Amino acid sequence: MGLLSRVSTIFKSKVNNALDKAEDPRETLDYSYQKQLDQLQTIRRGVAEVVTSKKRVELQRDRLLQQTQQWEQDARDAVAAGRDDLATEALTRKQAMQAQIDGLDKQIDDLAHEEAKMMDLQTKLKAKVEEFRTQKEVIKAQYSAAQAQVRIGEATHGLGEDMTDLHMALERAQDKTQALQARASAIDEIADSDTLALGSGGSGDSIRDELNKMHSGTGVSDELARMKAELGKGDAS
Repeated sequence: MGLLSRVSTIFKSKVNNALDKAEDPRETLDYSYQKQLDQLQTIRRGVAEVVTSKKRVELQRDRLLQQTQQWEQDARDAVAAGRDDLATEALTRKQAMQAQIDGLDKQIDDLAHEEAKMMDLQTKLKAKVEEFRTQKEVIKAQYSAAQAQVRIGEATHGLGEDMTDLHMALERAQDKTQALQARASAIDEIADSDTLALGSGGSGDSIRDELNKMHSGTGVSDELARMKAELGKGDAS
């Protein structure tokens, strides 16, 4: 039994925690307020029923009162006519009705007392319901404000983490950009060097360049000797 009791306690605790997380206190307050309104409405219906019942009894008493007055008059007429027997019968019925009237008067008093109690209860409950409604709205507003503050705090915290990630991403992007820029600059320098080499008659091959220079020098010497021979200024003269 001890183990089962502990298991049951743990289970109830977990259920209560789950319900507490899922519960919105604003909904609970609205539900409680609605229950109080329902109770107030029940009391109002009770008051209306008591008032209606009292009115019916009063109408019945008024009807019997009229009949007793009629029996009173009938008894007087019978006495005037010398009919004591009829007068006695009329007074007997009058007294029976009067007993019913007395009973109805008591019921009317009881109903009036019950009506007064229910009206007092209705007034007090109405005041409590109104007070609860005011407190409910204040608490709901406070809860909504606190909930908004929590959301803002969470969003701000998340924004801080995001900004850290973004800053790191920017740094990585800048590093890669600088590396690409350095590589592009190096490629430009190599290209400029090759262009200068080609512009100076170089082929980029050192052996070929030496041969070209040799052939170029020989051609100029031959051309110079030919021109001197044509002008008669060569060694042969």
